[in-house]
Amino acid sequence: MSGIHETGTGGEDSGSSGGGVRIAVFGAGGRAGRAVLAEAVARGYAVTAVVRDPARHADLAGRANVSVVAGDVTDPADVARAAAGHTAAVSAVYTPDTGSRAFYGAASAALVEGLAKAGVTRLVHVGIATTVETAPGVRIMDAPEFPEEWLEFARGHADAADTFAAAGNGLDWLVVCPPMVLDEAGRAGAYRIGTARPVHAAEVDVQGHISYADLGLAVVEEIARPRHHRTVVAVSD
Repeated sequence: MSGIHETGTGGEDSGSSGGGVRIAVFGAGGRAGRAVLAEAVARGYAVTAVVRDPARHADLAGRANVSVVAGDVTDPADVARAAAGHTAAVSAVYTPDTGSRAFYGAASAALVEGLAKAGVTRLVHVGIATTVETAPGVRIMDAPEFPEEWLEFARGHADAADTFAAAGNGLDWLVVCPPMVLDEAGRAGAYRIGTARPVHAAEVDVQGHISYADLGLAVVEEIARPRHHRTVVAVSD
């Protein structure tokens, strides 16, 4: 399913109770993770912000319906512990401390194993535009002119999607790829979403723009009202 999605400040499931929805956000201290958290909290959902060092994100702990816990996304036991009792999980993780392929390989494997142990079946992972296919089997990152210095990061994200795809039917995963330009512009409350294998320019502009707030909206909508399953999609404004 593709096309333009529009929503207001909160959907039909928003409100003070949030319908009992609980979301574990891995990487909640980053810009994408914070945007997901903000969108979820605005709907009245309960959010567990999973970060490596809670002391660095004390501002998150002061928000209503948010609990902050320490967790290593590359450790299946930590993933299971943090995700237990939640409706869904979001992965918006990044680290500059190790190689991207090693990090995303370990993180994706730990998410698959840990979420299974926790009994959480819905996972939305924030990907990147360079893994989107421009033709069947040909990704942006495969172009001869693609910058060498970006390849490690792109390959790490591609590896994560492959790991999720190999997980079997027990994990209802989705990779959401924002376009090339992400910024702090305000929440428009609308976005375009479409297939990323391959992407169709009439649906989504992967060379274009989306705000972090609307990326957060797109991610949370796929938990509130899932429309895409076990696939990769692209979003833009």
